[in-house]
Amino acid sequence: MTAALEQALEEMIQAIHEWFDEQTARKDLEQTIQRTKLQMGIFDDIFVLYKPGRTIVDSLDMGWDEGSLSTQAIRFTEEMVRAEIQPRLVEVVQEKLAEWADTPLIDYRFTFRGKFPTSNGMLKLTLLEYINEEKRQQLLERIRTYTEHKLENGVYPTKPLETTFLAKHLLDPVLFPSMDAAWVIKQYEQIQTLNKERKEALAEHRHTIIYALTLWAEKQFLPQYFDVKISEYCENEYTLKPDQKLGGLVKYINISKDKEMDQDFDLAQAQDEGSHPIDLLLYAAVMILRFEPSYSKPRGLKFLELAKQLGSEQADRMLTEGSGAYKPEDTYVKTEQVECQANDVFARITIQIHQKGPGAYQQAIAFIIRLLEQGFPKSYHIKLKSKVKQYLPIKGLAKSDTHRFFANALEYPELYSLLEQYARVAIQEFEFYADTEGEKSGMPGSYAAFGLGLTSEQYFPLIHDYMGQVDDEHQMIQDKFIAAFADKYGVTADSVPVLVQSLRRSTDGLKLKLLPEFEQEEKLEWLLEQVQELESYEVQRVLYPIFGKVEKLVALARKAEGKRKELLLRLSKAAGQ
Repeated sequence: MTAALEQALEEMIQAIHEWFDEQTARKDLEQTIQRTKLQMGIFDDIFVLYKPGRTIVDSLDMGWDEGSLSTQAIRFTEEMVRAEIQPRLVEVVQEKLAEWADTPLIDYRFTFRGKFPTSNGMLKLTLLEYINEEKRQQLLERIRTYTEHKLENGVYPTKPLETTFLAKHLLDPVLFPSMDAAWVIKQYEQIQTLNKERKEALAEHRHTIIYALTLWAEKQFLPQYFDVKISEYCENEYTLKPDQKLGGLVKYINISKDKEMDQDFDLAQAQDEGSHPIDLLLYAAVMILRFEPSYSKPRGLKFLELAKQLGSEQADRMLTEGSGAYKPEDTYVKTEQVECQANDVFARITIQIHQKGPGAYQQAIAFIIRLLEQGFPKSYHIKLKSKVKQYLPIKGLAKSDTHRFFANALEYPELYSLLEQYARVAIQEFEFYADTEGEKSGMPGSYAAFGLGLTSEQYFPLIHDYMGQVDDEHQMIQDKFIAAFADKYGVTADSVPVLVQSLRRSTDGLKLKLLPEFEQEEKLEWLLEQVQELESYEVQRVLYPIFGKVEKLVALARKAEGKRKELLLRLSKAAGQ
């Protein structure tokens, strides 16, 4: 062994000792795993990355090897790593495990990985896979007890931390080498059922389940059948391996809507012959499409497309007809006035107007509301078949079918209350109509809210609530509405609260022609009253479209006299000047 290699080994061994010394000195080992019986230990994975003088040992792989290879003075051969480095490092870690494996420090399984610079690039190896069989059996018994008592026979909401561990345990091939997909889905469904009355907690449980399913699909299931090209900046690329279609092995779950399940799935038990793990891939796809934000939808569609490539007839049907998560009568309606059909997989609602008039739009809006209340993706879009082409009197909005549908409906005052009901059901932060993008992206409910807001002061509360949900980092169309709103109503005692709430969500590109109105002291007082409780940065944001930079407001104050001067100075102070 060369002196350089020996020195490198000593450095890596020293880093391993330091990591274990640091962790074993923790005072919270027992306390951490006492939070839930579903956690057997704190650490299940560490890796070593060799960098001369800066070797890293950690439990999280943060990609620290990026760019490090080119600066390495020492390059090993793969044979050297496997024959000389790996045995020595494994011996050290095994000694540590012998001392600490039965403590809360180490989980029931423990993986030791390494990254080493070689002449052929960065070599990544799994150096050691350790399983504590006694802890494994204890964990399996705890999982059995938990699912039986807390889920299958449970009546109370469960804890998010318990779902965090259970969701991944149920997909762990070391714990469950022979997966029963139907049983796993049943546990996930029961978690949602028990927590359905607590909306925020339910969303957290669902997100945890979806995260576990996504990791399982991308790290375990799909690589069995596809060659995967991993990308950090776009979707992974999947190429089907030869002769990997599942064929007759696939047994499909049936996703249906149960009256007593509120917004939860009722997934039928798998057929008598059992279920296949691909059912979990389909389940993950539906969960993503129904409950994750719009930016996650492509992953759900990708899962369905990959399942179809594997020969899943159910995936093929879902891509054509929808997930099956809703009753047929809730996804298809046909009357003399209108025909409506919904596909949640593509977040699309097709509406064909047979007879122009309020009746057709009333039925279509009621159809949409009913779907949204049952969990249909809010980031949907409308495919409209109608000869009428109305658009809102707001420049800069996307001239989409979704926009046209609501503009057409707004022609009928008798539908205004129903449109407000729709808007309040549809509005949700971080969601966007699927047929808008970039600077024309719009939150669901935008067209109905905007149209109503320009119709009557009666809908000022709706606009106020809408603006409170706007994601101003990814949406700009609120500027277009604010300009139209200011032109329509100007500055009144009733409009100022809505105007200020709206300007809090405006962008730097908005300019309003309202300065002449604020020559009046009374209107300055209204404005000051609305902004004085805001943070200074929010006040600046509100004032900018009207006065420009704060310095311009200060300059106006210098030139003003009497009470107007006082009000302008108070506005400047509120803006941090």
